[in-house]
Amino acid sequence: MSQWVVLVGRLAELDNSATPHKVMTSRDYLARPALFRGQRPKIINLSRSYAYQSRGYYASLLAEARGHRIIPSVETMIDLSEKKLYENALPELDAALRKACEKGEVPTSPIRIYFGYSNDHRLERFAKIVFDWFRAPALDIHLEPNSPTPTIRRIGFSPLGKLDDGEMSRLYASMERYTGREWRAAKTKTPAKYTFATLYDPREELPPSSVETLKHWARVAARLGVDVEPITRKDLPRLANFDALFIRETTSISNHTYRFARRAMQEGMPVIDDPISMIRCTNKVYLNELMAANAVACPPGLMIAGREDFKRAADELGFPMVLKIPDGSFSRGVKKVDDFAGLEKLAGAWLEDSDLLIAQKFMPTKFDWRIGVLGGEPLFAVQYLMAKSHWQIINHETGGRPLEGGFKAFSLGDTPPHVLDAGLRAARCIGDGLYGVDLKETDDGVFVIEVNDNPNLEHGVEDSIEKDEVWARLTRWFVDRMVR
Repeated sequence: MSQWVVLVGRLAELDNSATPHKVMTSRDYLARPALFRGQRPKIINLSRSYAYQSRGYYASLLAEARGHRIIPSVETMIDLSEKKLYENALPELDAALRKACEKGEVPTSPIRIYFGYSNDHRLERFAKIVFDWFRAPALDIHLEPNSPTPTIRRIGFSPLGKLDDGEMSRLYASMERYTGREWRAAKTKTPAKYTFATLYDPREELPPSSVETLKHWARVAARLGVDVEPITRKDLPRLANFDALFIRETTSISNHTYRFARRAMQEGMPVIDDPISMIRCTNKVYLNELMAANAVACPPGLMIAGREDFKRAADELGFPMVLKIPDGSFSRGVKKVDDFAGLEKLAGAWLEDSDLLIAQKFMPTKFDWRIGVLGGEPLFAVQYLMAKSHWQIINHETGGRPLEGGFKAFSLGDTPPHVLDAGLRAARCIGDGLYGVDLKETDDGVFVIEVNDNPNLEHGVEDSIEKDEVWARLTRWFVDRMVR
């Protein structure tokens, strides 16, 4: 488990006896690049200034170069240097602030937040959201004067060099409260070299991995010196207490899963799924263009941007035809139309919510494959069978719980080489993470249907042939990227 290191301007500012963490000056940290060689400490930078080219700035810059995780990062310093760089955060923050103050007086400006905590109990949730956006030891939130509702005017770092003794005591207490979670938990658990967070939603109907599956992974990982701890969407403020993140709920760039992925990347943590993969895989329009640019065979298709494209789609693709919403998942937003009237009805309705649709030629297949790819190498091979009396592996049109078809797993050695090759070529276009490549094997060859960034990984299904080697390889993937 990584240690915390606190950087200060002068050692007198924070005595070692006041904290369980190692304390050193930013000057010493900058001058001793080999001090933590072979380790991945978590650095809290309490330098008096984060201005460009200041000692505090270089401490964070070199921490990232050394593979250390630091608060605040240079990215945060840059984000807070100009309002236009953080304007995208203001709508959410303003809404949270107004909700917190709707039954009371507007707080005094500036609002001071230490490690996501505020002395004003009303602002507890607001402070956590601010810290989610900008991970910094101390932040000042300046409000617009004379505004009828609380409105943020500016966000900046608190001037650590000018805080009085009372404020510094609050800062240190908040720091210990923030970092203490990890240290207290460590006393009640078997010591492990690393601790991985697994993000999941216990209420999700079709999760990519069940709770029982995650428990199985935890048992395999423990044999490799890794603790696996489940977290939920409420745990974003303590994400930095972990060494890696595995997202096991359905991803979307419009919900909290993307924020978790982005935060993990900012912290220098290995993460599946990383935000770049999420962006690339989530949108089928992008995937179609990417596969075509890399000469990866896909079913014939075209984009529909309006009713004027209906006839062209019918003429070029014929019927039946498959229509897709660009950001659907788990077979949602994918339907088959049998004639022009069906095309007009379905595409017309979907175009009310999406500017683009994808139309693809329907391809009767010999076999439907999914090739799991991890780090550019094959992980598993499965044929998913169609749901009963349906043309997809999941039938969402039951009026109740979706129905799934069966499966047939293959060893990697028994999987046809041309199927494996197609899956690997498609996944390597996306990145280095975990992907599930869906392919159709036809008399004319193998065609990639899509690449999933959040593929199913269920104990007894995808691992039914390769067994625990699947989970061991997953664990090693994270560990390898922490020690590079």
